[in-house]
Amino acid sequence: MTEDSSHTAWLQQARSFLHNADPVLAKLIDERPEFDPRAWLTELPPMDLYGALLFQITGQQLSVAATRHTLARIQALFGGQLPTAAELLTVDPAELRAAGLSWRKVSTLRDLAERMAGGQLDPDALSSLPDDEVIAELTAVPGIGPWTVQGALLIALGREDVVLPGDLALRKAVQAAYRLGHLPSQQEVLDIAEKWRPYRSLATSYLF
Repeated sequence: MTEDSSHTAWLQQARSFLHNADPVLAKLIDERPEFDPRAWLTELPPMDLYGALLFQITGQQLSVAATRHTLARIQALFGGQLPTAAELLTVDPAELRAAGLSWRKVSTLRDLAERMAGGQLDPDALSSLPDDEVIAELTAVPGIGPWTVQGALLIALGREDVVLPGDLALRKAVQAAYRLGHLPSQQEVLDIAEKWRPYRSLATSYLF
């Protein structure tokens, strides 16, 4: 079975499960028969785990447009690519600041890069851990919270059961889809998402 055909089979199974589990998602699925949850990933540059974390850290409290602009300037420092952890450490921190990163984000990215390049954090070992253990390991780095790691789990590791309850856009999407009279709390999002397991990543994609 090719990667595409196995993805198609997985997608059919996951859609069917979500359709039966949640009438709100059933309506979204019926409205978007051609929806490909991987499409948005093709618009991003190729990313390993460090690159995905860099992407997420850059995007903290920024609009999508501002994040893309800053990422392009960071890529320009590294020959048009996102840097590896070791490569990031070769650049003067002031150049990263000039690319549009706050000093706090520069500090976080360098701290993370030092831990990865120095072997304290092994991307291959992290990739083999369950989601909650990856989150625990990476949120030990100052400046990295669960939202940052959850995004990296989706982008770099392709994890199938990730939900981002702290993401404001997702909370607004849940409010609209479920016709709530208020912006749901992170816990309310998690409670609603409980019925989506083990396909919370796909459900989240439909809401976005």
